[in-house]
Amino acid sequence: MFGAGAMGTALSIHLARKGEQVTLWGSRFDERVLPGLQKDRAHPALTERLPESIQVLGPDDLKEAASATEIAIMAANSNGARSLAFIVAPTLPRVRAVVSIAKGLEPGTVSRISEVYRDELGDRPTVVIGGPALAPEVADGLPAAAVFASTHAPALDASAATFRTNTYLVETTTDVPGVELCGTAKNVAAIGSGILEGLGRARELEYKNARAALFARAVHEMADLVEGSGGHRETAFGLAGMADLLVTSIGGRNRAFGEAVGMGGDPFATLENMTERGLTVEGVESARDVRVLAEKAGLVLPVHDAVYRVVHEGAPPTSILEALG
Repeated sequence: MFGAGAMGTALSIHLARKGEQVTLWGSRFDERVLPGLQKDRAHPALTERLPESIQVLGPDDLKEAASATEIAIMAANSNGARSLAFIVAPTLPRVRAVVSIAKGLEPGTVSRISEVYRDELGDRPTVVIGGPALAPEVADGLPAAAVFASTHAPALDASAATFRTNTYLVETTTDVPGVELCGTAKNVAAIGSGILEGLGRARELEYKNARAALFARAVHEMADLVEGSGGHRETAFGLAGMADLLVTSIGGRNRAFGEAVGMGGDPFATLENMTERGLTVEGVESARDVRVLAEKAGLVLPVHDAVYRVVHEGAPPTSILEALG
């Protein structure tokens, strides 16, 4: 497991619980949490502690961490994916699969993360994970379901078999673009849902009907984006799209950011505050990426565009309500 963030650590716990031999390697970006992982077997974002069977290594032990790797799980977010791959590439042997857990596109290039890993890691087969799997619940062993996507059948089968348990269900698909684009767009829509929640709190209203309408509209816009970008439309109505949007809209950093903005918070100040607390709000940059992809495909996505305008152009939060008309 390359990367000791909350999800990388949670998946390490899950795999160790299943009986897999796991090495959790933390980069210099993980130095804040590494002492706790090594000494107390604990990650600050999780209540479940690491089993003793997990080997925890730091930045200087990369060669040791990579040497016996069969499945390399790249536990970076979309912003750090290329740098992680660049660091790991020289030491990584020929593996059965490279598994990406990132949700989002590479900032600046709008490349999908599987494309980033192909650039940096060559022809090693890549598998991407999508679906509603919150890190604390995965670590606690609560039921979850994910979808694994790859066009390389042996890598897809090996990865799915490695992760699959009675409580962590795994579906498989060859629709890599669809899974990755759903993972990008759902964070944008979750900000929109949070904005409606914040508007309601500020006005002492609930906007339950409006939030339900936004959810339905956002899923269809996600399907349009996937289809317009070369993926399978039906992917948006499964685990990678609709299900992940649901759980992200119920709780999470993107919804929390949207709620603060909906209550009147300045988007830039709110983002800065959350970043200082170590919280990454992927949907902010993803709103820009989705707009670029929509324009390229000739699509009109009212909900996602409204989120972009509120977050990046200073449009009033009520623009989300207008996007439902």
